[in-house]
Amino acid sequence: MKEIELTCKLGRELSADEIQTAAVKALGVSPKIRQQLKYRVTRRSIDARNDILYRYRIEVCKPDEVLPEYVLEDYKDVSSAEPVIIVGAGPAGMFAALRLLMRGFKPVILERGKDVHQRKFDMAKLSKEGVVNPDSNYCFGEGGAGTFSDGKLYTRSSKRGDIREVLHQLVRFGADPSILIDAHPHIGSDRLPVIVENIRKCIMEHGGEYHFDSRVSDICKLGDGTFKVTVDSSPAPTVYTSRKVILATGHSARDIYEMFDRKGWEIQAKGFALGVRVEHPQSLINKIQYHGKYQPFMPTAEYSFVTQIEGRGVFSFCMCPGGILVPAATAEGELVLNGMSNSQRNSKWANSGVVVQIEPEDFPEYAQHGPLALLQFQKDVERKMFEYTGSLKAPAQRMMDFCRRIPSSGLPQTSYHPGAANAPLHELLPEHVSLRLKYAFPEIGNKKMHGYYTNDALLLGVESRTSSPVRIPRDPDTLEHVQVSGLYPCGEGAGYAGGIVSSALDGINCAARI
Repeated sequence: MKEIELTCKLGRELSADEIQTAAVKALGVSPKIRQQLKYRVTRRSIDARNDILYRYRIEVCKPDEVLPEYVLEDYKDVSSAEPVIIVGAGPAGMFAALRLLMRGFKPVILERGKDVHQRKFDMAKLSKEGVVNPDSNYCFGEGGAGTFSDGKLYTRSSKRGDIREVLHQLVRFGADPSILIDAHPHIGSDRLPVIVENIRKCIMEHGGEYHFDSRVSDICKLGDGTFKVTVDSSPAPTVYTSRKVILATGHSARDIYEMFDRKGWEIQAKGFALGVRVEHPQSLINKIQYHGKYQPFMPTAEYSFVTQIEGRGVFSFCMCPGGILVPAATAEGELVLNGMSNSQRNSKWANSGVVVQIEPEDFPEYAQHGPLALLQFQKDVERKMFEYTGSLKAPAQRMMDFCRRIPSSGLPQTSYHPGAANAPLHELLPEHVSLRLKYAFPEIGNKKMHGYYTNDALLLGVESRTSSPVRIPRDPDTLEHVQVSGLYPCGEGAGYAGGIVSSALDGINCAARI
């Protein structure tokens, strides 16, 4: 077997004849058997350096050789099996549950929010009326925060596990098979809910349990090693028991961190990133990234960048091509923005978080809060943004005005439904963040993406839910909490992941240790 690389222009697919011709040459075989050669496309990416091309990697082999197929394990009927409680139905929780089915354990999923379809009504109320349901919103509910985003499926965390398992599982439950080969695969917020629902149906058909509207208020370990997990419910709390608990609550479950702190279970302040959502016309990003050669049949352009400003990383985060901005608050009196895209990526805006790395030592005035120091800092920034407008309207400023430290005379249109309020965003953000963004935007526009630095770009505050500001420490081998055996902190909420794929992999790894 050999791997070959071929290219073709965007707008058409690579033909079987082209692949077979290249395979004959690579394998050194007779052209007479070209149609008998086996091949499989393993990767497809866009190369926009000169001509705009698709670049393919393809495995080819002779007729008597075998192209190994990736095979998923079967799920077992676990109706009568030992239960394992999973707190949270985001990617970490769902994929932990699927791995438990393979291993013969019964997943019992406790989700504070609603099922993926019922969530939509609460998110509509949030966007249109400013009403926050603290348990059902863009962060909480079946599928987690990633369900209503762009559905990005690429990660730099290849050492965490076999990414193929995650992608093949998603295809099994309805994702387009193109995610198996695309360099930057995505699903889209319009398609993810169906996939999430299909995962739930599979887990329940094999004997697992789902419990929605089940916010965990307490976790206790009894003398016999059993965990008692208490859920707020009416008219009385509900108690679930198991020997093992996977804690996959997501990066916004502040009440869980506070519970750990009260119990004296070790948690640690963890660095995270905070900044703004940046919104450009998508047509401008297409022009920049395709060097003025964009055509309607080409994929909507995206971007990413990272730089260093005064010893701290400044980088793009959760870029949503052809997307919209949404309110991601999880409590009254706070203002947080996030981005999302549907599968077509066809809105007229492009948005991305542009954020600055924050470490505990950057804000010594919060040290009094101990391991919750940066959590309190995060809360304070979000409340400051809300207090400026008194609503979910986002404080906003044109990009060049922000960098020049001057008010904007007016604001461009925005996709953000609650609307934007003209504001001195450069003053509202912490100085640590504001100054680094001031220097980063011109640098990106002058050195990496000519045209990016423009007053047609709108900055909106605040993007603060990039990752957890708390880490729950665990043993590197067993993945159990360092003090509480049998408890597996998992995913973004535990501080060990940063996206759909890395969270799913962490869920798989935790389930594999049980």
